[in-house]
This record gives sequence, structure tokens and C-alpha cells, in this order.
Amino acid sequence: MNRFEYIKAPSIAEALDMMDSTVPEAMVQKTDGSARVVKAGGTDLLDLIKEGILEPGRLIDLKNIPGLDKLSFDKEKGLQFGPMVTIADLEKSKEVKQHYPALYQAAAHAATPQIRNMATMGGNLMQRPRCWYFRSNGHHCRKKGGTTCFAQIGQNQFHSIFLTNVCPCVHPSSLATALVAYDGKVELTGPEGKRVLPLSEFFTPSNVDVTCENVATNQEIITNIMLPPVQDSTRAHYIKQGQRESYDWSMGDVAVVLQMDGKKCRDARIVFGAAAPIPLRRESAEEVLKGKSINEKVIEQAAEKALEGATPLAYNGYKVHLFKTLLKRTIMEAAS
Repeated sequence: MNRFEYIKAPSIAEALDMMDSTVPEAMVQKTDGSARVVKAGGTDLLDLIKEGILEPGRLIDLKNIPGLDKLSFDKEKGLQFGPMVTIADLEKSKEVKQHYPALYQAAAHAATPQIRNMATMGGNLMQRPRCWYFRSNGHHCRKKGGTTCFAQIGQNQFHSIFLTNVCPCVHPSSLATALVAYDGKVELTGPEGKRVLPLSEFFTPSNVDVTCENVATNQEIITNIMLPPVQDSTRAHYIKQGQRESYDWSMGDVAVVLQMDGKKCRDARIVFGAAAPIPLRRESAEEVLKGKSINEKVIEQAAEKALEGATPLAYNGYKVHLFKTLLKRTIMEAAS
């Protein structure tokens, strides 16, 4: 691990003044050890440093900034929480469990209790992929500024089955799967003020920019995450499948949010996690459900539609069947 300066920022303004790089920029453009990056919980950032693929000159800790760890719920305004709210905070929230069950399920199945206590939601959304070639100091892949994707020609059993042509790593945040399904938004604060955008537009596909996973600039910090209020007709469910029942990274996870009129689906949002470099909405499958009573035949049709266009790699073809099964189970649980 390289030496670096560690500073606790007292305010957002001072944190912005001290930072000069995103983590992706520090790994591609400022590799001389001079990059100044922000730290939230640090569970992923410190891993990158220990793995020797990130060598910052300064870490700017956001922990002491007032208000960034606030979580609030209002039936009219929905759910809001700052970037320093931990995954454990979401899991323990009665309002999250009651009104946003898919988010609660995603939080409860993420990592280990110890990591959930440390990992923040800002860091969770900003974390970098777990691809073993990307995490290896011996592989200078496209995401690190190289010209080769080693996963496309190597071991890729846990990689993407969609958007695989440039970099088939999967986005590592299972919380993001549920947040996008609930049509969540993220607030970014910079020197010029704030901007709010849907989380579905926050994440960057690798065919747009292979070196980063989101649109946050080196002069922006996540300051709020917002979910709209749910209706009495809202039904939702989330399922994650890992290699083991105990703590493990997702092989595939699915979040479904339905608006129901009795047994008929009025609206639907379906999101796949660990299927693509971004949390991936499957709008074509959503259209299959809209205006129909939810039954086995309709669910089967939606599952088939959701996997159209999949391009599995040499060793992850099993994911096509896995996601069909997960989606059918998730829709059934949500509708019931």
C-alpha cells in the first residue's frame, strides 16, 4: 500500500475544494500518486489501494460532514437518504421494510453484517467492478486504459450477458438493482450547485465510456438519494442468487416493482443486476405485463422477452436460464 494523506473534510464545500479526481481518473489518468479522491465507507476504495491498482495521494473522508448520514421517510415525499447512510441503516429501517420491500431485501442480502455496518450507500453506488482481471495488477485491461479485455477471451463465468462487446464486467451494486426498479434519483453537488438525475441515467454503459461506471465528475459528490412515494397498489420483490447461500457476490439478481389493480398489472419496472455493466431495465418484458392479469403464461412470456438479445460469453451461458427463472419467481412473489 502506498503512502497517502488522509483528511477529514468538515463540509461539502471543503471536500469539493480538496478533491481533484474520481477514482476511475486516479486509476487511468493520474497514476503518479498525486490524485485526491473522496472516501465514504471505504470498503471498496481501500480494497483497490491494497490490491495495488489505485495509488492516491490524498483521501478526503466524508464521515464528519453533517447531514450526509440522514435517512427520512414521508408518505407524500417518499424516501430520502444521504450517501453516508449505511446498508445496515436501510436494513434496520422499519419504513424501508414496510414501504420499499425490494430495497430492504437487497440490503438484507448484501455482503456480511460487518460489511453492511461499514459500507455506505454513496460508496455502494460508486464502487468499481469485481472482475478478477480488472482487480489484478498484472492485467492492464480496457477499464484501466489498456487495449485488451481479458474477460472476453478468458474466464468469464460471472460476467455480463448483455452489452458485452467492449467490457463485459457486471455492475457490483445489488442495491442499485432495487433503487433503479423504484425509479430512484441521485443528487450530485458540485461547485456550480446541484443536479438531480434518475439513477437509470447515472450509470454509464461500458460502450459509452469503458473507464468509468457513472457520470459523476471529479468535482461532484453524491449528496442525496431519493425514491418516490409508493402507492397502495405498489407491489415489489427482489431475489438474489449467489454461488453460496452465505455471503457471496451476485451471480444474478432481479428487482420487480408492479402497480396492480386487483390481479391486473397497470405498470411494471423490471431490473436485472449482474447481467450487464449497468443495472439493466428490461422494458420489453415490462410491456408484456402491462394491462394483463398476472398468471403463469404471462410470466413465462415476460421472462422469454426479458432475455431476448442476450449475448452470453464462453462460460456464462447458464445465466440466460438463471435470469429467466429468477424473473419468473420475482414477478410471482411481487404479484402475490
